[in-house]
Amino acid sequence: MPQTLEAIEHAKRAKKTVIVAINKCDLEAANVMHVKSQLAEKGLQTTDFGGDTECVEISALTGKGVDELLDLLALQAEVLELKANPKGPGRASIIEAKFQQGRGAVASVIVETGTLKSGKPFICGPFAGKVKVLINDRGETVKEATPGTPVEVIGFEELPRVGDTLVEMDSERAAKKLATERQEELRADRLKMPQKSRMEDILAHANDGGSKAVLRLVLKTDVQGSVEAIRNAILDIESDKVDVNFLGAAAGPITEGDVQSASSSDAVLIGFNTKVEAKAARLAKSEGVQIKLYSVVYELIDQVREAMLGLLEPETREKIIGHADVRQVFKVLKGKAAGCYIRDGKVHRKAHARVIRDGIPIFDGKMSTLRRFTEEVQEVKVGLECGIRLGDFNDYLEGDVIECYDLEKIAQTL
Repeated sequence: MPQTLEAIEHAKRAKKTVIVAINKCDLEAANVMHVKSQLAEKGLQTTDFGGDTECVEISALTGKGVDELLDLLALQAEVLELKANPKGPGRASIIEAKFQQGRGAVASVIVETGTLKSGKPFICGPFAGKVKVLINDRGETVKEATPGTPVEVIGFEELPRVGDTLVEMDSERAAKKLATERQEELRADRLKMPQKSRMEDILAHANDGGSKAVLRLVLKTDVQGSVEAIRNAILDIESDKVDVNFLGAAAGPITEGDVQSASSSDAVLIGFNTKVEAKAARLAKSEGVQIKLYSVVYELIDQVREAMLGLLEPETREKIIGHADVRQVFKVLKGKAAGCYIRDGKVHRKAHARVIRDGIPIFDGKMSTLRRFTEEVQEVKVGLECGIRLGDFNDYLEGDVIECYDLEKIAQTL
């Protein structure tokens, strides 16, 4: 799955020890050896394959292998001498974040050091907050969380990013002061960034060697973790002809602001496991903004790929359908016509045709006359004779070849 591949890449970049739990092993269709071979392809060689990656077969439904997994985690922690001091201010990593109705911004965290306590102020990224409620993995409200404990934290002012660090502070005043300083730094950094004008962007595109089609997207998901996973999966779609530009990507419901952003930039709004606010839906209808909602990530990726293909104009290709040899030239009411013999294929009244002399095309146009004896016909097949006149061309010579062809529209590939 894309999420698994992303987790493997994160672990590799961080140079962390990986323990693999293969779930759903209670099913008859479970193919553990296939999973292990796929892991080996990604550089995770399990111990039974001669590697150093520990792997446990589990079933979250029946509990099979869970005790073995916990023992293995404890053993690895002991071997790696992983320790944390439960004393002092709590420090935790954000592993998931989402908006919940009635609760606001909620984050799932794992305490790394110290003890995280209810009622304590904290700083997380550029925003301050206060721990209002701590909920453990059993859904129970707790007063504190020690190192290694996963908990949900309620009390964020804004939705934190996955990977941010929550640090407990001595006072709300100190937390808000630090948050203000960080926000000022971010604002100053944005002002320092060079801004390009529209014309400069166009010139830069031209200097890069071409005008790529651009698919503009605004992405909203249910949780923060899905944002980066889906965004990276879309950006990983390889294309030399189409660029994807994210005007926004965040967790939460689709709002009027998202619709306005999409409307002003001719973008498509994509929602994954999220809802559309009533006002936003009405605004999207009046502004003509397209909103696409998905609950299956693979369907979303496939639809984006199809949208990228839809931006490409189909290529026009010629399909040769027949050749006619000019054997006689005769006068008609409005000029000259060619008496021909169909050498191969066929000629069609509505097809395109060109006159070829000594291998060089000298005229290209639509067929104005196609006759068999005195009757106008739609098609003449190989081995038959006919009279042909192309547009207002009158310079036919015996020995010329009239090549008949159709123009086909062929969809481009990325």
